[in-house]
Amino acid sequence: MSNFIVVVFPTEKQADEGRKALKELQEEGKLTIHGMAIITKQTDGKVSMKDQADKAPFGTAVGTVVGSLIGLLGGPVGLAAGAAAGAFLGYSVDASNYGLGTEFVDEVSRNLTTGKSALVAEVDEYWTVPLDLTMEALGGIIVRQWRLDVEQDLIRNDVRARNAELSQLKAEYGQAEDEHKARLEVRIKIVEAKLKAALEREKAKVEALKQQADAKIKALQKQATTASPETRNIIEQRVAEIQAESEKLAKQHGT
Repeated sequence: MSNFIVVVFPTEKQADEGRKALKELQEEGKLTIHGMAIITKQTDGKVSMKDQADKAPFGTAVGTVVGSLIGLLGGPVGLAAGAAAGAFLGYSVDASNYGLGTEFVDEVSRNLTTGKSALVAEVDEYWTVPLDLTMEALGGIIVRQWRLDVEQDLIRNDVRARNAELSQLKAEYGQAEDEHKARLEVRIKIVEAKLKAALEREKAKVEALKQQADAKIKALQKQATTASPETRNIIEQRVAEIQAESEKLAKQHGT
């Protein structure tokens, strides 16, 4: 399972050094990067993202996490910026969609004070010590969170709830007196529209997860070509896990 890391540095320059060091760790076969970005907390309290030419977060889970952190840590201004980022990415800016709890956000908030910058990334780590030692040597404080994608479960529960509500209304309609059927017809149409929207969200989410899985597999397979035998075995196991998860998801939703 991959995890999100936020490494807080005293300055943006150090955060940029951390980004370069993260790429070097990937080249050394210590981890695989699935997206990264740098955010900075300005003197006015606003949290902004530094543009990245490589490994840009747009379209990745990191993009959603960055948008969430901008909104949650940047106050009212940050909320607007975070919402805009989320709209651009096509994902909700709610960090809980990836299992990021309040403890994780609070820890980032305590460390990311005014003037500091943070490297945000999603990585597959094969050993945690190399990253810890490297970032600590550069003056970074690491906050980790395992990635747990719960949004799919939330959407699936919404679909189930709408189906149950629709079934109940239709049953009620079949037994209702004529004078009440018009009212029930309106409610049935509303629930049908909500069910359709939930199904469309579910389909879009499944497709997004499939694209993310495919991208991860390609990155891991590329990493494996230059990895040591021990690391290659770990990477191959990770690829197998992602493929199994993706196939299970596709089977569940008939895609």
